[in-house]
Amino acid sequence: MSSEPLVTNPITIFFIVLAIIVLAPVLLNRLRIPPIVGMIAAGVIVGPYGFNILADDSSFVIFGQVGLLYLMFLAGIEIDMYHLQLNFKKGLLFGLLTFLIPLALGIVVSRTLLGLDMLTAFLLGSMFAAHTLISYPVAARYGVTKTTAVLIAVVGTIITVVGSLLVLAGVVNITNTGEFDLLLFAWLIVKMTIYAISVIFLYPLITRWFLRRYSDRVTQFVFILSLVFLSAWIAELIGLSGVLGAFFGGLILNRYVPAASSLMSRIEFVGNAIFIPYFLIGVGMMVNVKVIIDPDTLTTAAIMLFVALVSKWGAARLSGLFYRMHRADSLIMFGLTTAHTAVALAVVTIGYVTFLPNGERMLDSRIMNATIVVILITCALAPIITASAASKIRLRILESDVNEEVSEPSKEYIPKTLRVLVPVSNPVTAPGLMELALLLLGKRSGGNSYQVTLLNVRNDNSSKSKTIGRTCLELAAQVAASAEVNTTQIERYDINTVTGINNVIEERDINCVVLGMHHKTTIVDTFMGSKLEQLLIKNHRQIVISRCYAPLNTLSRMIVYVPPRAQLEIGFHQWVRLTGNLGTELGCTVQYCAPAEVNESIETCLSNWGYKFRTEYKIVENGDDFVMMANMIEEEDLFLWITARQGSVSWDNEQKELPSFMSHHLQRNNLIVIYPEIRNEIVGELHSQFVSL
Repeated sequence: MSSEPLVTNPITIFFIVLAIIVLAPVLLNRLRIPPIVGMIAAGVIVGPYGFNILADDSSFVIFGQVGLLYLMFLAGIEIDMYHLQLNFKKGLLFGLLTFLIPLALGIVVSRTLLGLDMLTAFLLGSMFAAHTLISYPVAARYGVTKTTAVLIAVVGTIITVVGSLLVLAGVVNITNTGEFDLLLFAWLIVKMTIYAISVIFLYPLITRWFLRRYSDRVTQFVFILSLVFLSAWIAELIGLSGVLGAFFGGLILNRYVPAASSLMSRIEFVGNAIFIPYFLIGVGMMVNVKVIIDPDTLTTAAIMLFVALVSKWGAARLSGLFYRMHRADSLIMFGLTTAHTAVALAVVTIGYVTFLPNGERMLDSRIMNATIVVILITCALAPIITASAASKIRLRILESDVNEEVSEPSKEYIPKTLRVLVPVSNPVTAPGLMELALLLLGKRSGGNSYQVTLLNVRNDNSSKSKTIGRTCLELAAQVAASAEVNTTQIERYDINTVTGINNVIEERDINCVVLGMHHKTTIVDTFMGSKLEQLLIKNHRQIVISRCYAPLNTLSRMIVYVPPRAQLEIGFHQWVRLTGNLGTELGCTVQYCAPAEVNESIETCLSNWGYKFRTEYKIVENGDDFVMMANMIEEEDLFLWITARQGSVSWDNEQKELPSFMSHHLQRNNLIVIYPEIRNEIVGELHSQFVSL
């Protein structure tokens, strides 16, 4: 093999990498081999120890490191924080087991079979304990990231990474000073605590301030990544791993990046398309096939691989038995925690470059090369094991959904396909309306399928009106496309805007309309505006009206006011599902304020449909209770008013006074008003009354 790689031109190098990223999944999907394995294998083939097509140069070092941090960041930002908190105690037990068992077994094997001294055995044991969530994207692809087993594995990862780094710091400290310096170790703990508290308190403040002032999608994307890599950099400065910093940054920023948002789609796209594949290819390029086939190295690698696999499987199985989990749950925990990459490589590298007093390396080239074999094999096995377990878990979830008893009203009044209409007329508000529609439809919730129609109704055919209308449609469509949602765009000329909207509702059989609230311009102007009032009279479909001054993902609480007898409306289940989707996406506390029997119906629906987020139920019986509650609504809150059309089951005279009250006391608050679907006969009666007037 020549010392010079076959390809040195930067453009050609990048083309080869992109070709690998494209072809590896295409070719290996037919063989049912996870793409992650293909990326690593491709790295071996094109790397300096394969056919020497590409050099393991600074570009792979930089992009590979970014890819690893990006991988851990995605794992943190995609986690459902509510479910993580629910399973945190279980994760603590698993974390201790998956840290202590590999550490203890690694120390014993290192002393007895590999002939290492006690200090070096501790160092190698910390390598066995640490793991990376390299197969997390596999679990995400199967849609099982909210399951208990996956969340337990995530908590276990945090514990093992921190524990391994503490062991590493202690071993290096003893090697450098000849004794264990308790003060230095305590100082590391103090720095870790200060770092964690600073990120927890400062990141939300900075993020909320920035997102409220800068709405440009690219700027927000770069800002989020900047905070993540800042967290990783500071973690390395204080003696931790950048991997832990990126993961921790993702956990904190999780709240501000809803899964259904265009921002999340951009984050996932950039990571999965470029950075993470670069990292995987770089891992393969480190593998020296000639050194690996050495009998001594293979023997050492076999021993180390046995320790790595058996210890991680033992921890996963013991936790599964203790919590009476299915075997597939234990298997996915094993698959997620079995890959050794970043921290493992950091540990053995530090051991390789650290010299003992007698002049020998703490870990020689035999251990170093054997570690590369362990990394390669565990990275190849982890996605295969995870995919196998995830498919079984997904099948179990689907079977439970099929067998789950659903009430008759749910079956009858929740459409299988939700057809949403988003009328847009202002280029400034069009993107925000589309974002709201995406959050209401939900992604993390895994709700029903949906179709989105964008509509612009103009009253004249001037070039200015046409340009404004098309701009509105394009801006809204761009937001939907960035979230991987297809839309149908309609330009419509009509003398009456309400008639144009209503005709599209009937033509497209729309279930839900999402539109912006008008701005009151005159004293005699009503709170909702004459156009909306006409639309309500002529149509029985669910209508959602929005007036939000702050981005929804920066709000801290959602208050839902529900009138008496709302559970008797035929549109009850539809709007409950929308609030469930919105609460799940935003990750904030949702407070339902309604009579006791209504709250009970809401809680039953959310439970039956599998929604799990922070909920509070407050009993509000009449208008006086509403006034007292409204005085506690803050600027950081989102107020949802579930109202009713006149003549419907949940309508009462008190609701006539609420618009006037809100126009005076909730002028600067974030507000969403939902008119539930009602029986079509009521609309006919209201329309007849309106015409007679």
